[in-house]
Amino acid sequence: MRANTPSVTVIGFGEAGSSLCIGWNRRGVRSFDIKQTNPDQKDTKCAEMHDQAVDAAEDMGAAVDGADLIFCTVTADQAFAAASSAAPWLKPGAFFFDLNSCAPSTKQKSAKVIEAAGGRYVDIAVMATITPNYHHTPMLICGDHSTAALAALQVLDMAPKLVPGPVGRASTIKMVRSVLVKGIEALTAECFWAASKAGVVDEVAASLDASQTDMGWKEQAHYNAERMTTHGIRRAAEMREVHKTLTDLGISPDMTRGTIDRQDQWGQLGISLVDLDSFEGRIAAIETAIDAPKS
Repeated sequence: MRANTPSVTVIGFGEAGSSLCIGWNRRGVRSFDIKQTNPDQKDTKCAEMHDQAVDAAEDMGAAVDGADLIFCTVTADQAFAAASSAAPWLKPGAFFFDLNSCAPSTKQKSAKVIEAAGGRYVDIAVMATITPNYHHTPMLICGDHSTAALAALQVLDMAPKLVPGPVGRASTIKMVRSVLVKGIEALTAECFWAASKAGVVDEVAASLDASQTDMGWKEQAHYNAERMTTHGIRRAAEMREVHKTLTDLGISPDMTRGTIDRQDQWGQLGISLVDLDSFEGRIAAIETAIDAPKS
């Protein structure tokens, strides 16, 4: 490897890890995946790495030892375990890029382990599906080493957006955003699954298309808050009938149950938000009402 060219390791060779390697298209990248410890999966996983000219390391130590840049792309439930396993093998000053979709507290826990071992931990939040754009996928980074990390990532033709603040801030943005993004996916699935079972897909789709607005998301949230506090009780009652409809169709109305609970909670607050012009003001009023002592 040429002088001044960083050595790169990818921990976890699933969709995210392999996509980064495809985008970089560089030789000398090492990888280790937990599936290599399973005799029934090892050969298949190693073959996937070799197909992309990635060196399959025998274990975590062989993957991490001497690496300048370590990208951790495991499943969220294995993120801390991966950081803990990699930490003893880190060379001083090595960057540990945690791309996993974890709660901020999990990232902070992993950061302590990496920093204690002499590594430089960087919180990275991947903000879109990674497959289409590979290493150019929009990402956010934060933490004490994020400015230096930007320069290191630019060598790999990556340009994440720097988010000022401590480890966990980038992940907070992603986690909170996922409430809506992943929630809409699940709500859409529940809605159109029921529509399919009932034979009304085209009619439901046409009605939804006709009711689309040009509101931005914050404006929509501002509007929805007032609607829910004003009409939440009635809407919860309606959604209980929706719950019954889906049950009758043989579909477990999991997302609908959450909608009932939130509509009813906000409707039961007994407050008016009509005269509050800002979203922040409306949310503050809702929180105050929720926290108020119950009579």
